[in-house]
Amino acid sequence: MRLSTKGRYAVMAMADLARREDDRAVSLAEIAVRQEISLSYLEQLFARLRRRGLVKSSRGPGGGYRLARPAEETNIADIVLAVDEPLRATRCGGQGSRKGCMLKGERCLTHDLWEQMGQRIHDYLQSVSLADVVSGRLAADHQEAA
Repeated sequence: MRLSTKGRYAVMAMADLARREDDRAVSLAEIAVRQEISLSYLEQLFARLRRRGLVKSSRGPGGGYRLARPAEETNIADIVLAVDEPLRATRCGGQGSRKGCMLKGERCLTHDLWEQMGQRIHDYLQSVSLADVVSGRLAADHQEAA
């Protein structure tokens, strides 16, 4: 699976927004400074996040963005998919595609391995909420496993 900066930055920005989840809308300029992400890039990402119903925007003085639903109900997979980031590890046409990545349309020998790995990554990202990321629960889980 390749996760480009689109997916990474969208999750970083949404985590920043979740951290400031109060009545005040947060401007993209503030997020851009804190997360060191280009403002114009954030504007593109947030347009997609808004269309997918993950954030709400308000205009005018004190305007900006808020989470559309609580951080506990927003999972990471939804954020990554909202910015058009595919969650697949194969080179083939897509999950469940019969057409393979080889020249004659055959599947490569390792296709099932990569497809299952991609599904597990998706399942993991689906199981992690913004609240988990912001609260540090993932770090605590990692320390317990070690």
